[in-house]
Amino acid sequence: MAPYHIRKYQEQDHKRVLELFISGMEGNSPATFRLMLAWPQSLLLLVGLPLAMLLFSGSWLLAIVCCFTLLLLLWLYARYPWKTHVAKCLHTDMADITKHYLSTPGSCFWVAECGGQVVGMVATQPVRDPPLGKKQLELFRLTVALEHRGEGIAKALVRTLLQFARDQAYNEVVLVTSVVQQGAQALYQHMGFRKTHEGFWDLTPWPMALGTIHLTYHISSPQEEQL
Repeated sequence: MAPYHIRKYQEQDHKRVLELFISGMEGNSPATFRLMLAWPQSLLLLVGLPLAMLLFSGSWLLAIVCCFTLLLLLWLYARYPWKTHVAKCLHTDMADITKHYLSTPGSCFWVAECGGQVVGMVATQPVRDPPLGKKQLELFRLTVALEHRGEGIAKALVRTLLQFARDQAYNEVVLVTSVVQQGAQALYQHMGFRKTHEGFWDLTPWPMALGTIHLTYHISSPQEEQL
């Protein structure tokens, strides 16, 4: 395993960071497609519509074409939320990372560098309207290059963010991830994050809505650590 180090984002990292972000987000499309294939509504559509076509037309060819067309549409639908999310981010926070993450108190953006190349990243910003009595940071944009996964880089990035939260006297770190990002869920829960509730991604409307999972990491106070 090649050595890596974590540092704050610099302007010259922008192109590589965008490449990592886009590939990481759009790389979730296959898992989304597999999940959608297993949904009852998808199975009903994929079986029912071609069968109806066969019964009404008597043509196996039309039924097969119908089935493949539905699969293609489902694949495009699985890609849609990720491509839309990427497009939105490229016009908001990812358009000017320095402005959004390095020019605001309580915000930061880190990259992991290996062999002179950025191979991972994570960002954080304060939660605008936290629950009463809470001071929360939100974790964003955790991504590691595919060829460097399994090397502990994601854990190191999250630890860096958690230490930043402690240093800034935050109570909690929160995040939202999708149900298809199972590797990320396992990582967060292994590091002490706890699931608080579930929801649905607004980019995937009913009846094919993609679930989201909300996780929280509680930062112990010095008094709690002494107990």
